[in-house]
Amino acid sequence: MQDIETNRLILRNFSEEHAQGLLDYLSNPRVNCFLDERTSTLEEASLKVKKRSEDDSYIAVCIKDSGDLIGELFLLKEEPDTYSIGWNFNAQYEGKGYASESVETLLSYLFLQKDARRLYAYVEDDNYRSQKLCERVGMRKEGCFVEFISFTKYEDGTPKYENTFQWALLKNEWLV
Repeated sequence: MQDIETNRLILRNFSEEHAQGLLDYLSNPRVNCFLDERTSTLEEASLKVKKRSEDDSYIAVCIKDSGDLIGELFLLKEEPDTYSIGWNFNAQYEGKGYASESVETLLSYLFLQKDARRLYAYVEDDNYRSQKLCERVGMRKEGCFVEFISFTKYEDGTPKYENTFQWALLKNEWLV
């Protein structure tokens, strides 16, 4: 992927120097969907960064001035013109508009350069920050999948199923 610059950020492929930044936000995932990504050591983070660096579906979100990794965007092409998108950010950088800035840039990239027609994101019903982010970037809530997926278990070992919202945006809605 070619680097994309905004006023304050650079969206780019992952590289070796991002291991500590990745460890910072994957050492204690804030939402259940990232529990499988939990990372405990710098060595584990380095391996994940290496895999992400070879995969254009993961995009590193970095502060332009410092180069610090503050999160990631990810995408999966589902149809010739449809992408599933998502994100994960370091809590230390919340409240500064970086998530909105990077996701808006991703939308623009996918709609204008990749000719996407439809983008969608899955967000668990208790992940209020991501729901607000979807609203800020113009996505609409399409529906709720009741007891859709399990990322964790109850104390007795049975799966805890989570309700998941689907948010979406069409190119013709975005262009308005």
